[in-house]
Amino acid sequence: MIFVSTDVPAPGEILVHRIGTSSITLSWDGPDSISTFELTYFSPTTTKTSISNATAIEVEDLCPGTEYTFSLVSVSANGDRSVGVEVTACTRPVPPDKFKVENVGTTSVTLMWDASGCKEKKFQVVCFQNGRIIQEEMAESGSVVFSDLSPGKKYSFHITTVLPNGSRSKEAVTYAQTKTNIQSLLHDLGLEQYYPNKLSLSDVLQIDSRSVTDEPAQSLSSLPWLFLKKLMMVNVTARSVKYSCNESEDWSDVDIYNDTFDFFKDQNSSVNPLDIVTTLFLCSDCFLQQEMVSKMSMCQFSVPLLLPKCDTQQCTYMLWAMRDIVKKFRPHSLSDQRGFVEDRIVHSELPLVSFVRLGDCSISKSQILNKLLSNPQQYHDTFVHCDMDCGDVPRKISNGLVEMGWYLPCGNKNIDVFPEPVAVANLRGDIRTFETQYSFLCQTSTAVFVFFDNLDTNYKLLTDQHAKAQVFLVGNVQSKGFNLEQLKKTASEMSLKKNNIILKTNQNDANFVKNLHSVVNHIINNHPEKACLERMDTIAHELGFQVDEDIQECQKAKNNADVLTKNIQETLQFKEDQLPLQGKIWKDLAKLEKEECRLRKAGDQNIETYKSDLQIKKTELRKQQSKYDISEAMSCFVSALSSSQERSYFLKWMRMNLDNLSRKSLSSLREQYKEKCQKFSENKEEIAKLDQQISNSSLGIEHFLREMGQLYEAAVLLPENLESRQQMLHLPRLCAELMLDGFPLELVDGDASNIPLRWVRDVLLYLNSLVQPNNKIMVVTVLGVQSTGKSTLLNTMFGVQFAVSSGRCTRGAFMQLIKVTEDIKKKLGCDYLVIIDTEGLKSPELAKLDDSHEHDNELATLVVGLSDITIINIAMENSTEMKDILQIVVHAFIRMKEVGKKPKCLFVHQNVADVSAHDKNMRDRKLLLEQLNEMTEAAAKMENKQEYKKFTDVIEYDPETCNWYIPGLWHGNPPMAPVNAGYSEAVYDLKKNMIEVIGKCKNKTSGNNITEFLEWIKSLWNAVKFENFIFSFRNSLVADAYMRLCTEFHKWEWSFKKQMHSWSTQAETRVSNFETFKLKSDKSDMKDLLCKLKQEAVTKLDTLEKTTMENLSKYFEQTEGHVYLVEKYKQDFVNSVKCLRRETESSLLMQLEATVDIRRGMNNLDNIKKTFTDTMEKKVLGLLEELRRNNSSESEAQITDKELDGFFEKIWQETINELSFTGLKKRNIYDCVFKQLRENMKQKSGSVAEQLVNVKLVNYGREVFKITKEFCFKRWFKRMIHDNSAEDLQQLADNIFQTCYQFVQDKGERSLDYHGTYIEEILHTIDERLMSNKNIGFSEEFELSLKLHICGFSARTFQDMHECFIKENDPRRCLNQFKDKYQNDFKDLFHDRDQCQRKAEEFTKLCLMPAVETFIYSSLGPDIVDKMIQGKNAFQFSTRAFFQYSLLKELVTEDDFKQYVKYISSYELFVKGWILDQINKQFSNGHEVFELEAGHLRGITKEMLEAVKMAQKETHEDGIKGFIHCICKKLEQKLIIPKDALETVMVLNNASQEPFADWLNKSVEEMEQTLKEQLKKVDIQGKLCKLKMKPQDELFKRVFGCGKQCPFCSAPCEAGGEAHTDHCASVHRPQGLGRYINEQKKKLVTNICSTNVHSEAQCFKCFQTNFESHPYKRYREIFPDWHIPADASIQASDYWKYVMARFNDKFAEEYNARPADIPLMWKSITKKQAENSLKESFSIK
Repeated sequence: MIFVSTDVPAPGEILVHRIGTSSITLSWDGPDSISTFELTYFSPTTTKTSISNATAIEVEDLCPGTEYTFSLVSVSANGDRSVGVEVTACTRPVPPDKFKVENVGTTSVTLMWDASGCKEKKFQVVCFQNGRIIQEEMAESGSVVFSDLSPGKKYSFHITTVLPNGSRSKEAVTYAQTKTNIQSLLHDLGLEQYYPNKLSLSDVLQIDSRSVTDEPAQSLSSLPWLFLKKLMMVNVTARSVKYSCNESEDWSDVDIYNDTFDFFKDQNSSVNPLDIVTTLFLCSDCFLQQEMVSKMSMCQFSVPLLLPKCDTQQCTYMLWAMRDIVKKFRPHSLSDQRGFVEDRIVHSELPLVSFVRLGDCSISKSQILNKLLSNPQQYHDTFVHCDMDCGDVPRKISNGLVEMGWYLPCGNKNIDVFPEPVAVANLRGDIRTFETQYSFLCQTSTAVFVFFDNLDTNYKLLTDQHAKAQVFLVGNVQSKGFNLEQLKKTASEMSLKKNNIILKTNQNDANFVKNLHSVVNHIINNHPEKACLERMDTIAHELGFQVDEDIQECQKAKNNADVLTKNIQETLQFKEDQLPLQGKIWKDLAKLEKEECRLRKAGDQNIETYKSDLQIKKTELRKQQSKYDISEAMSCFVSALSSSQERSYFLKWMRMNLDNLSRKSLSSLREQYKEKCQKFSENKEEIAKLDQQISNSSLGIEHFLREMGQLYEAAVLLPENLESRQQMLHLPRLCAELMLDGFPLELVDGDASNIPLRWVRDVLLYLNSLVQPNNKIMVVTVLGVQSTGKSTLLNTMFGVQFAVSSGRCTRGAFMQLIKVTEDIKKKLGCDYLVIIDTEGLKSPELAKLDDSHEHDNELATLVVGLSDITIINIAMENSTEMKDILQIVVHAFIRMKEVGKKPKCLFVHQNVADVSAHDKNMRDRKLLLEQLNEMTEAAAKMENKQEYKKFTDVIEYDPETCNWYIPGLWHGNPPMAPVNAGYSEAVYDLKKNMIEVIGKCKNKTSGNNITEFLEWIKSLWNAVKFENFIFSFRNSLVADAYMRLCTEFHKWEWSFKKQMHSWSTQAETRVSNFETFKLKSDKSDMKDLLCKLKQEAVTKLDTLEKTTMENLSKYFEQTEGHVYLVEKYKQDFVNSVKCLRRETESSLLMQLEATVDIRRGMNNLDNIKKTFTDTMEKKVLGLLEELRRNNSSESEAQITDKELDGFFEKIWQETINELSFTGLKKRNIYDCVFKQLRENMKQKSGSVAEQLVNVKLVNYGREVFKITKEFCFKRWFKRMIHDNSAEDLQQLADNIFQTCYQFVQDKGERSLDYHGTYIEEILHTIDERLMSNKNIGFSEEFELSLKLHICGFSARTFQDMHECFIKENDPRRCLNQFKDKYQNDFKDLFHDRDQCQRKAEEFTKLCLMPAVETFIYSSLGPDIVDKMIQGKNAFQFSTRAFFQYSLLKELVTEDDFKQYVKYISSYELFVKGWILDQINKQFSNGHEVFELEAGHLRGITKEMLEAVKMAQKETHEDGIKGFIHCICKKLEQKLIIPKDALETVMVLNNASQEPFADWLNKSVEEMEQTLKEQLKKVDIQGKLCKLKMKPQDELFKRVFGCGKQCPFCSAPCEAGGEAHTDHCASVHRPQGLGRYINEQKKKLVTNICSTNVHSEAQCFKCFQTNFESHPYKRYREIFPDWHIPADASIQASDYWKYVMARFNDKFAEEYNARPADIPLMWKSITKKQAENSLKESFSIK
């Protein structure tokens, strides 16, 4: 217990010195006698005591913001305590934790802090700016919002915690800067990343998911993109963009009286359209701004003249942005002369009338303006006003914006609002705030109309302006603030007349606008002051405004463009002086290139000499081109393009300057052209003249870029080390960069009607390198009659920058890239869209004037071939011309169908009047389809493709989905008509559909990359230059696809053959082993086996055929590898599979029958041998028993081997004498063969039968077969051009004989008996070869003589073979060869010797070894083929075309004339020899083939050892015989065990099973080694002779194909599959190499058939034409199964030209002719060029 004593003095008053958040410092006065004090302090939650020896203390570890009571007592020395002294103090609270800025707006800042555990505390937050308190807030929660702040200002925020007792914490401070209005709006609209001026035109034009979806805007950030999307599609509803946060929200159950929700949230979450427009202009670069202004102008929207710079007073004068606006109008002052004005709006001198607002105004200035500028029947909102969508939303950044609009008359007094043009400016916001803008308008305008309600003191602003403009005050008398006295005062001070004051009284808007209209009209007519936008920049500069085109790059580019264009006085003269390379020289070159292909003017000249002359002329023209130095203008142009910063500005300035120059002459010329065309029959000559004048007056950037192309094409032909060449090599890079920037590339020069292929190629290759690996493209093309809005359609759909105007504008074809964004790339399957715009096709009447019908056909074919989607544009008013245009288009589609291209087709009908057009035009669609069908039939006849009867035969076409109806472009009468909203919406629907179609296209095709697209350009254009496109088309992509297909087919074909060979080998094995291993219970015979095998063969063939067909189908289902290009060949390969199956089945069944028949004969011999073996065995065993019985063991031991030999000889002779050896019956093979020959020839004429009567076949086939003239048709000899009949027939006979000889030799090597199918097969081969070469024109006498010769030789060989077989299989001889074996067996048995080892060795040697050897040679053939078609030889044996390439490449490398002669004259023999050489080369070292043999030997040895092991596990009734039989049974599927050898092994065999098995295993292993050694000793030639499947024959069939040769030059057919419908060769050769000789001059002919078939005058005579002249051009009438396309290029046939030029004299000597007249250009061809031409011809990369 604490004792309190009054005697102890208490301390003095406690003083509080310092209060902290966790400590308090106290002091007091202590009594003199006291040195110890006790301090107790407590709070509501704690109590603590401390002792102090001083009179002051700092109490620590207190809780912040907590009230404490301190009690202090004195403590005496004895521990007594005084009365306590108390004081209360509160620790300071801590400032709030985590004090931060949560959100910043333009006028508000939200602050947050941690207010946890502060129930009784409050927080004081003070907002300071520049040390001045702005606002103060007390808060109890952890947040506060400061509103009504100024935008763009920096503020500091100070927070303290305040306790109920008034105690305060220290301040915590944070800072924030309010957003400017633009920052806030950029954030809301999601455009922060694009500010300032970072949004480019390419960003807007790229294809993304936003551009093709109709999802409504779900957020504010969607609005600018929706606006841009609609604006780029020139949709007049573009400014009506708003979003709904939750359109799907259901409001039906909301209680508006009790539920709390914001009725005004739509208002707060919307944006004024003017703010969107202003923000986008601030975010856009100069080129997007220009494009936006152009599109806004088309929509008749007002456009920015002065663009406010957000929260500053700065403005930008938008001169550059408006430079691209061109307006065409007819003022009433010109209407009598039917004149018109067409000019850039910035150059036009127009009265400018400005409208501004002073203070608040109750009249909607913008709405009044719209009514003022609109015809009563054609109202349009030029300016945004409050009654438009979101027009009433408060503007955030667009106040201070000056917009501009125009009224331009059309010349019709009943329609025009004003008779003369006028410009109208509209300032947004109050002029009190935007004095500078007001000042600018006052200095530039003819009149300024000031709208007001109450002037008050504001009138001073009006009187301060020193302006030339008349001021008109426009007030509303009805407004509350209107003060008439003030108005009078102001008018007086401003010296305004009564006419300058316009008041709206009780009248409605219509009357008010009428008054306003009369005032404006008076101003236009009576005040000469006019403004020119281009000159107004001076005033803008004076007032401190920026001008958008002041930037350095723009000005530098302007100067460069001005320097280039200022001196152009006469366009035609300028082109001749400064752009000379694209003039006459280039056009002449174009004509020469086409003439090289069409050869129309060759007359009776030698074609190749004529072509050589053309090439020399071309070279001369190129030399002329290269003599021109780069002109001054072109030098400036290329230099300006080289700067990437200025390039885009420069091209814009150039285009505008050149358009300005051309417009002066072109506008009137085009008007005249249109007028004259309406009365065509009267004005033909004038129209033609006008057309030429239009062409001469046209000068655009395309002409400069065209000159760049020609400079480059001329330069690359120069030697590589020349500086002038090096200077031009960068030009393709410049052009490729331009394309990436969105600039079009001229694909077809419309003036020369030609493509500069080398230039286009190198530009696209460089472009490809720039975009790699994102280089997949899809191509969209538009075709149609000229002036039907094609370019406008593409411009609207994709925003592409093609020239758009009336008349014949787009000349040739231009292509432009549009990027596809990542979000839609996968759907479309491409990285870029390529848009191709074409020159309008002329109507047939106009086409006749300048011969352009041909050009139109070429252009249509080219662009349809390049496109994935083709839009056929049809204007309804031109429907009479449509029929002729459709024919051109259908021609193009037929051509593409034939070459494997399948573009999608959409018909777009423009200028359709009715919204229900699609339904109402059902009749029109039906009519269109009828016309298309009619055109298809007509075009198909012209293209010689009569199988196409309907349009749907040619292309996928659904009248319902492939027709699109687009309303007219303008809504009303231009020039004041906006673009029809229906037009924009319809084009947008078309675009969406097209994107869907492109998406579906990628499922069928993988799309082209840029290099493949380039290959299409090249091949299509080369084919287009020939008149017969279909038969001239060659394309390396198609060739590659075809080669891949052939390669795959050859794999399937070989797999088919290999499996059937394997099955056939097994079947033969089964036939051979049938009787040997047949069970006793098995009653079937060979006939039954044959039936079974035939059934199995058919089943196996069915399976393989089905598998191959499935592989083929799967191959054509894939999208990679351009498979769609070769779909037309699918049926050929299907037929080839069927043909393969049919031929294999026929051959196999014949082979099975022959095998079974021969085996039947062998069975008789085997039975004789079996009978003898059984008899011999019985007699030997009987003799042994007798010898053992009659002799004791001692005497038995005395019998010598000699005596035993005598015993054996005796029983051997007895046995032989008992048996009858009839053997095989000998046949007369000559009779058999002759009988079949007579049967074969019985259908021939009577003379053949007569000749056969006296024939003795034995006398034929002994000498070499020689051709006599009697074998040919005599009439041919009298009338032929070249006497090559004997050589041709001799070659044919030699080839046929060689084939048959090889067949006979193969049969002879197999040691089989003759079978009737052999001669049957030979006669079939002869018939087949004669049928395929009937064009040679041989007589029946030739056929009979050849067959007699071959049959005579064959019969002789078969007779020898038959007799040899009989001799080999004579039973007595067969038995005698085993006599010693029987004798040894007899001795062993007598002496009871162990036979295990010897019997095992005999079994191995006599039975297994020959069987294994046969097995290896049966299996080795396919292995060698596999090796040859894989690895290093894979290429040359993959397809027939690549095989040809390999042959010709080797020939040119070896440079051996004799080899060329052999190749040309004896192609078949040459190929066979070449293949054999290749096999010999590959396997010459023996190592590779030995590995194959060792593999088979290893495998079969393993199987034999396994068979022994398995047989040991089984029990056998017949002892050792059963054991051996069991082993053979397990091997019967693979090995043919010789039956007679087996019998001899099993007879007299007393071996024990286990020891025999052990010795057998050893013998088999030894046999493996022995065979290895033997196989090593046999060279590849020896091996090939023993093979069942001859690799050389299989490879020959693979690469030789159908064996057909070109009827003109004998080039071999390379088509894949056996059942192809068209024969073709990659490269044809001069006909002189095939022995063609000019009959008059006796010289070798240099003509090449791939040239002849495209020439007008050339003819040929042959057996098929009855030796009458027939035009080469119509060769398909005579040889319908041959396809001879034009050479892929002029250089394609250089290979054979080189060969003929090199060996001309030698060929002449060889062919007994005079040397050919070699064209000059041929002599300059080098070996390297020949090799390159070979690569080009065979599409070798």
